[in-house]
Amino acid sequence: MMKKPQLFLLHFAGGSCYSFRHMEPFLKDFEVVTPELPGRGQRMRENLLNDFEQAAEDMYRQVISKLNSSRFVLYGHSMGAYLALRVANMLDRASTPPACLLVSGNAGPGIYSPKKRYLLEHDEFFNEVGRLGGLPPEILSNKEILEFYEPILRADFEVAERNNTAMEPPVNMPLFAMMGDKEGKVGQISNWQRFTNSSFNYEILEGDHFFINHHPEKIAGIIRSNYEQATLAGKYNSV
Repeated sequence: MMKKPQLFLLHFAGGSCYSFRHMEPFLKDFEVVTPELPGRGQRMRENLLNDFEQAAEDMYRQVISKLNSSRFVLYGHSMGAYLALRVANMLDRASTPPACLLVSGNAGPGIYSPKKRYLLEHDEFFNEVGRLGGLPPEILSNKEILEFYEPILRADFEVAERNNTAMEPPVNMPLFAMMGDKEGKVGQISNWQRFTNSSFNYEILEGDHFFINHHPEKIAGIIRSNYEQATLAGKYNSV
């Protein structure tokens, strides 16, 4: 029996290997792999990273070490989208490219907010985090939980906000982007087209920055459809 294609899911700021659990029931035709940065989840005892280059290298090593097939897909949300773009290029240079690259939760490299959120004072920092919609009010009002998550979130925000992917070369595989219709930069989602030499498409779904939590079945279908199209188009070696 042919192995399932692998699907690597790269988490958002503050996320972990558990961040896509809500989506996994709809991805039974993939072997889902959820690498995570150190300092959270199953890597709690390791030191946090706040440097984009180190974070991308860490993710790349995890993907390479877990690859068991030439058939796989790479997907990242928010911070994970920047990392996925870099990792896709690293994999391409290593002659192990994914079938396609899917990104969500931002309008792509070069579309920045001038505000460096990782440098904000505590209250203003969590006001910004709250605006993204990822943490419910009961978490934002819990001092102990915020004290636990604050170092993780600040490190990840620094990784995301100090990334240097604006000059990243285009990948050589199809790229598909998704954003929520209430995200501030949603009108610039086509910016992602600059980062592929292959086909590009996008879809805007209802919701804020964490629209992915409300559309797991829809997003799983988009992932599956993009993998199948890349394979059928002959852009990918499915042997």
